[in-house]
Amino acid sequence: MTDETPPFWETTPLEQMSTTQWESLCDGCGRCCLHKLREDETDEVLFTDVACRLLDTTSCLCTDYEHRQRRVQDCISLTPEMLADIDWLPPTCGYVLVRDGEPLPWWHPLVSGTRDTVHEAGVSVSGRVISERKAGMLEDHVVDWPGEAPRDAFCRTRPPRR
Repeated sequence: MTDETPPFWETTPLEQMSTTQWESLCDGCGRCCLHKLREDETDEVLFTDVACRLLDTTSCLCTDYEHRQRRVQDCISLTPEMLADIDWLPPTCGYVLVRDGEPLPWWHPLVSGTRDTVHEAGVSVSGRVISERKAGMLEDHVVDWPGEAPRDAFCRTRPPRR
């Protein structure tokens, strides 16, 4: 019998997490930093491959996280209360998975111990997006993949290399 304590994300309600715990649920994929459009007639979310100007499109980190909301007017600070109403987070999002009582996958930094695995698993936007400074019309950049989970994304253990 093992005497392992379950990880905090399996035992602590989202609303009771410390700031450090809450922030660590972010897997660093960068998908939430992509521009989205909302279809007027259907209210459907349309994903684009256009990144916020502050997103480093290789590392998927915000280049000015501390001041992002001053610099980007529509940037939000995600809270547990907001999770019930937001419909544009990717299905692989750590916040969504924990909210729904699902396990974090092998590539999540809290499980793997490194931020590199989110890129290795093909979950991040690294190398797949363009900055808003270069994109032009958002309507020309509508794509499906940010709202979808890559193959093997929900595996609990690293799948064998193909």
